Amino acid sequence: MKEIKEIIHAFGRAQTLGEQTALATVVKVDGSSYRRPGARMLVTENGALTGAISGGCLEGDALKKAQLVIFQKKSMVVTYDTTDDDDAKFGVGLGCNGIIHILIEPIDPEATDHPIALLKQAMETREPKVLVTLFDLKNKREKQVGTCLLFTNGNFSSVPTAVTPWLSEIERGISDVLKVNQSIISQYPGSQPINAFIELIQAPISLVVVGAGNDAIPLCKLADVLGWEVTLIDGRSNHATAARFPTVHQIHVANAEEAITRFAKDSRTAVVLMTHNFNYDLAIMEGLLPITLPYLGVLGPKKKLEKMLENLEHKGAVVGSEDLKKIFGPVGLHIGAEAPEEIALSIVSEIKTVLGGGDAGFLRDREGPIHREERIN
Repeated sequence: MKEIKEIIHAFGRAQTLGEQTALATVVKVDGSSYRRPGARMLVTENGALTGAISGGCLEGDALKKAQLVIFQKKSMVVTYDTTDDDDAKFGVGLGCNGIIHILIEPIDPEATDHPIALLKQAMETREPKVLVTLFDLKNKREKQVGTCLLFTNGNFSSVPTAVTPWLSEIERGISDVLKVNQSIISQYPGSQPINAFIELIQAPISLVVVGAGNDAIPLCKLADVLGWEVTLIDGRSNHATAARFPTVHQIHVANAEEAITRFAKDSRTAVVLMTHNFNYDLAIMEGLLPITLPYLGVLGPKKKLEKMLENLEHKGAVVGSEDLKKIFGPVGLHIGAEAPEEIALSIVSEIKTVLGGGDAGFLRDREGPIHREERIN
C-alpha cells in the first residue's frame, strides 16, 4: 500500500512539472522472482523511478522500455526469462529462477479512468477493492487493454468498451477473489483470448497504539516507515503530542471509555496496549472484547495478561477461545529484543505475521516458494 501511495504522489508531482509518465506492473510470474504480481513502478520521461518491480536488476532495462512506451503512447508487455543459465544475455543478472511478465502502460492524464486514477480511487476507503488488469501474452508488442476496472462495494467504477467481451468471466473472477481473499491470474480463451490479473487490494494496516510513553515512539516510527496508518491514544495530554509523535496520523487524548470510540475497527486493525497503566489497559480490553479484531497485543509479562483476564472474568465478561487466539501477551515475536527499538521491531513483525498469514519461521527452513502464490484459474 505504501508503494501505491508513493506512486500516486509521484504522478501528481510529474503532472505539476508537465512530465509524461508510464506505469510498469508485474502481472504474472512463473517460478521465482524478487517481486510478485502487483508490484509497480512509475517512470517519468526524464527517467525518475518510483516503486520497484524487482530487487533493482530489472529497473534499468524496464526504464528504457517505459520511455519508449511514453514516446509511442502505446502499452506493451515485456517478459524477462531468468530460467536460462545464461541470463546475462538480457543485460541483467537476476539470480532468480522465473519468468517475469511486466505490463508497461503510458498514462494519459486526460483519460477519466487511467491506471493511476484507479489506484487513487482504490486508496480512498478501507473496504477491500478488486483491480482488473488485462494483458495479451501472445501479442506482447500490440497495444494492451491494461489496467481497466476497479470493483468496490459491489460496483465497477466504469466499464470500458474494450472489456465487454470478457466481462462475464471477469465478474466470476472477482467473485472468486473476494471469496478466497487472494489475487488470481486467469486466462480467458475464445475468439479473443486474453490474460487477466484480478488483484485484491486491501487497506493498509491500521495500528492503534494505546499509550504515549517513550517506548511507543519507535513503534510509531517503524509502523510509519511500513506505510501503516497509525493512531495514538493516551489520557495524558503532555505525552500524546504531535511534537513527540510527528509521524502519527491521528492523536486522541481521552479516557479509556472514550478512547474505544475514537478509531475505526476492521479486519486490518491491530491494537497494542502499552500505557503501563493496568486499569487503563484493562478498560480498553474490556471495550474491545465485543468487537472482532484480528490482533490485540498487550505489553508486559504474561502474568499481567493473566491478571487482566481474571479481572474481566470477575466483571462477568466472557473471553472465549476465539478471543484468546487474537490476544498476544507478552506482545511481539521472540527475537531477543531488549531496547525499545528492538521491541518495536518485535511487535511490528508479529502484527505483520498475523495479518499477513505468515508463520514467522526461518525462510531457510521453508520448502517451496517463499511468497504466497497467486491462484491460477
